Amino acid sequence: MTQRTHVPAPRTPPEAVPPAPRDLVDVRGGPPAWTGLWFVLPFLAFYVLFLLWPAVVGLGYTFTDRSLAGGPVSFVGVDNWRESLTDPALHASLWNTLWFTLLSVPLMVLLALGLALLTDHARRLGWFLRFSFFAPFVLPVTVMTLIWGWMYNPSLGLFNGTLGRFGIEGPEWLFSEDTAMFSVVIATAWWQVGFNYLLYLAAMRSIPGDVYEAAAIDGAGAWQRVGRITLPMLTRTTALITVLQLIGSLRVFEQIYLMTMGGPNFSTRTVIQYVYDSGFVGLRIGLASSMAYIFMALIIVASIAQFRLFTRKEEA
Repeated sequence: MTQRTHVPAPRTPPEAVPPAPRDLVDVRGGPPAWTGLWFVLPFLAFYVLFLLWPAVVGLGYTFTDRSLAGGPVSFVGVDNWRESLTDPALHASLWNTLWFTLLSVPLMVLLALGLALLTDHARRLGWFLRFSFFAPFVLPVTVMTLIWGWMYNPSLGLFNGTLGRFGIEGPEWLFSEDTAMFSVVIATAWWQVGFNYLLYLAAMRSIPGDVYEAAAIDGAGAWQRVGRITLPMLTRTTALITVLQLIGSLRVFEQIYLMTMGGPNFSTRTVIQYVYDSGFVGLRIGLASSMAYIFMALIIVASIAQFRLFTRKEEA
């Protein structure tokens, strides 16, 4: 007698329903729990307390004659804004800031790219090069200024001492209007280029290796592979680094203040230092606040213009 085996008929799979988010629906069927909000709330509180609220208060100060020396505060309208826009000292500080930016941004972008290309091709020395190029970035600004201040010393410094051995009289690096800004730019590039270098190196490591292999099979040389593969595929990274470096250079303050104090003859005084001098030395908080807002608007406009420029180039 043959025994039959019962085979169940295949079931039709139920309609797939996406599960509800666990942080929006209470497991007991109650109202949304909003669990994630409690994790964001501490950051949101600090953000409002230490960024948004000071920004609103500072904007209100621009319409008053508030001073750190105390005394009565009165409403002055747009007088602070008018004085800021017509202040020759602010115009000179803005020019110094732009000059520093024009000198530092191309240097730090191209230098970081060159160091990343060197590290990417010298694989055996990769760990040593990564350490050497990135190590200065972790130094505090005070340590960096002490190191370069000693090397720039006219009488005891490394540079002038080396030049003196060849019978060359070295310049007064930080004490001359002709060389002070260039000296600060070189020190800043040595200190800050490590961050841009790591961004470029990470982007290069993400390029597929088979692309280079195919180009090598087709007969492309090393420089052709760099020019036609590496550089085009680093366009977005270059745009990011340029925008970040542009913002950082426009906001320069610490190293210039510690190395030159804005001198000689205010030839290196930037906008941030002039705002500091107006608010905390001249005690005119209302005037300093209006300068800060004008400068912030310029940084935003420059950043947006730079980002759109790179976006159009990439689309083209």
